Amino acid sequence: MHLVLVVEDDAGIRRVLRTLLDAEGYRVAEASTGARALIEAQGHRPDLAIVDLGLPDGDGQDVVRGIRRLSSIPILVLSARAMERDKVAALDAGADDYVTKPFSAGELLARVRAALRRHAQPVDAAPLLHFGTTTVDLATRTATRDQAQLHLTPLEFRVLECLARAGGMIVTQDHLIREVWGPARLGDTRGLRSYVKMLRQKLEPDPRQPRYLLTEAGVGYRLRISSRPTP
Repeated sequence: MHLVLVVEDDAGIRRVLRTLLDAEGYRVAEASTGARALIEAQGHRPDLAIVDLGLPDGDGQDVVRGIRRLSSIPILVLSARAMERDKVAALDAGADDYVTKPFSAGELLARVRAALRRHAQPVDAAPLLHFGTTTVDLATRTATRDQAQLHLTPLEFRVLECLARAGGMIVTQDHLIREVWGPARLGDTRGLRSYVKMLRQKLEPDPRQPRYLLTEAGVGYRLRISSRPTP
């Protein structure tokens, strides 16, 4: 059973999170302050942490940094702060994902499952990616749609690979640009958007309503993939 550390000063929200996580079979440890969170993280060695940013003894971003120094476990920020700068700062501090309050229980649990799956996989794994009837093999750099060959450029494969390694988590625009084009191109969000648009045209059933390559407004992108082809 995975152990989830919930760092939240609101007792009511902690109870809700405990109930949700208990129902899914997770063990839960709780902390209402940043100081207690770091003690729990070091003492109990959780498999995942859910961290609020508005804590009574400091900013949750410091907790994210502290946990990250101790461990590589997935960290999900759960916060009422919805501004782009807050999301980017939390992700830069070491968080793997960001969920805003009020939150959907189903979405939060799905993010938890995705984060744990990603953490359990080797970093260099190159799985088969399925987008409806389209399959992309990152290992052989090949793609097919309805069993017919589909052409993707080397840069398009690199964008997909970077997103796939995140296992469904948010990848910031700067991280994508740095990984795919290098630090000299940092800030070229227009070029990144152009490649995302081209990928959607090739992979999405309806590029105008993407189901797989999702935009996190002002922050970056997330790849939602299925484990097998959709008929």
